[in-house]
Amino acid sequence: MKVLVINCGSSSLKYQLIDSVSEEVLAKGLCERIGIDGRLTHKPTGKAEVAIEAAMPDQKAAVSLVLAHLTDAVCGVIADLSEIEAVGHRVVHGGEKFASSVILTEEVIAEIEKCNELAPLHNPANLIGINACKDLMPGVPMVGVFDTAFHQTMPKKAFLYGLPYEYYEKYAVRRYGFHGTSHSFVSKRVAEILGKDVKDLKTIVCHLGNGSSICAVDGGISVDTSMGFTPLEGLVMGTRSGDLDPAVLEYIAGKEGLDVKGVVNVLNKKSGVHGISGVSSDFRDLDTASKEGNERATAALDIFAYRVAKYVGSYAAAMNGVDVIAFTAGIGENDKGMRAKIVEYLGYLGITLDAEANDCRGKERVISTPDSKVIAMICPTNEELAICREAVALV
Repeated sequence: MKVLVINCGSSSLKYQLIDSVSEEVLAKGLCERIGIDGRLTHKPTGKAEVAIEAAMPDQKAAVSLVLAHLTDAVCGVIADLSEIEAVGHRVVHGGEKFASSVILTEEVIAEIEKCNELAPLHNPANLIGINACKDLMPGVPMVGVFDTAFHQTMPKKAFLYGLPYEYYEKYAVRRYGFHGTSHSFVSKRVAEILGKDVKDLKTIVCHLGNGSSICAVDGGISVDTSMGFTPLEGLVMGTRSGDLDPAVLEYIAGKEGLDVKGVVNVLNKKSGVHGISGVSSDFRDLDTASKEGNERATAALDIFAYRVAKYVGSYAAAMNGVDVIAFTAGIGENDKGMRAKIVEYLGYLGITLDAEANDCRGKERVISTPDSKVIAMICPTNEELAICREAVALV
């Protein structure tokens, strides 16, 4: 079965066409600047990359261009669209309604629309992509895979805020968590690598990138995660503040003459390691600046590592132990220096870093010494493959 995986944003669309039997990526690409002027980068496996400027007034036009390139005589990888037997869509927010992936019927789409106010920047764009594919590929099964679904197993003690309970009952104000597709994939893959049953492992997954989150996975089930009602809660991130005293919002609003929306914009887009350092949200830039003596860049890196280590410690307590700590996503997979800084805090867990093993990028590898009581490892995530597998399972 060939599965097209779609991740549709407000101005971009990422895609992969995957052979579900071999799990080989046949082609992948990115549509950018949708609604502005449009740019497509198409990478067919075994063929030359194609990059073109093309009008993309909306997501439907972008999807149409992607399908045309997948079937193109020169840069295509399939002869006809009929070879695509399912489409898997990333959907950011499923609220409490969706605890697993689903076939996207009209009734399901209507329920997803009800979650739009919980993810106003993401869900409407995801739905546009879904409807565009339905129009262009009638009869092909569509599957929705939710970022929040994996965390629907969290108990109330983990997901409720210390607010009047009526806000949860009336407005569904609670902790939802995100990156669920990644956390689910990595926790399962860790078990496979180690030759263990996922049900026998207590795993802490550190999804570290421009957006970062930590997840406590006990026996294959998410029991807690660092992101909350929105992806703003939790770790200090690229441009997001992470955890802070809510009274800061009122204080900054008064000092800067901002309304609540203005302050939240600062917390989402102007904070995090970028705001602290004044240099960049890219950890490579921060590392360079730190080595050149920039104290704020050094502070930003130290703060990030410290916050990760604090969450790891709290989740080891929450699960009454931990067997594996897995690093994934852009920073987790590729930044050996940041992994080392984090592991330095974890000696109390009986972890010793194997510096030679840690000296790598993007490889499945144990980076703790054989005598460590808890395994630390790198496990690259693959959300597209996870979405493909979910689609195959349902279709």
